[in-house]
Amino acid sequence: MVASVIRTTFTLPADLLARVDQAVRQGRTRSRNSFVVAAIERELAAQGHADVDVEFAGMAEDKEYLAESKQLDAEFAGACADALRSAQVQA
Repeated sequence: MVASVIRTTFTLPADLLARVDQAVRQGRTRSRNSFVVAAIERELAAQGHADVDVEFAGMAEDKEYLAESKQLDAEFAGACADALRSAQVQA
């Protein structure tokens, strides 16, 4: 399935556009458009990762989560040790 596209216009600093054009000439990207699309996708992914990092950072202060995590660690400690021993025997 082909994604729909919308034509738009950006205003960029001349030196930045020159660097994009150089990347195109050097074959590092197919076109200005593909370069911009890839850059936007990377930035949106980075922002998404940053959002996840914020959520995980909050978990470090969440007493209820920390208590539950500690309980799960204790409950599964034996199973983890058994799985490790089993893997070592099979290796």
